[in-house]
Amino acid sequence: MKIKKFYLVTFVTLFATSISFAAFATQDDKEKGQEKQAEKVKEIVADKTTHDFGAISEDGGNVSTTFILTNQTDSAIVITNVSASCGCTTPSWTKTPIAPGKTGEVTATYNPKNRPGPFHKSITITTTGTPEKLTLFIKGTVE
Repeated sequence: MKIKKFYLVTFVTLFATSISFAAFATQDDKEKGQEKQAEKVKEIVADKTTHDFGAISEDGGNVSTTFILTNQTDSAIVITNVSASCGCTTPSWTKTPIAPGKTGEVTATYNPKNRPGPFHKSITITTTGTPEKLTLFIKGTVE
């Protein structure tokens, strides 16, 4: 009988100890998560993620929009590349480093010629900052 009590007491003690460790680990994980979330606040932010041209004329020529990127990090970043999802969209961008707190631009020019109907195109921006890749969109309808 004493052996059963001993095993029972040992089991309860181990169980209580493991619960305590789990509680501390959960609290540490929460604190680490909050730190990571605070780090995420410092990033490159676009003034908009999608630009809707609305209805545009096929014969009206190219249409363009400019996305403003703000560097919220503590160091200068560089836009290393910008690519469009198709040849109908031509990107241009700030080539010089963007200092902390300053802005850079990415302009997307869409050619509606011979492309009637709705369109939804992506522009992928690669930077030296966080996030390393940022995807923006243009959309509209060619009439």
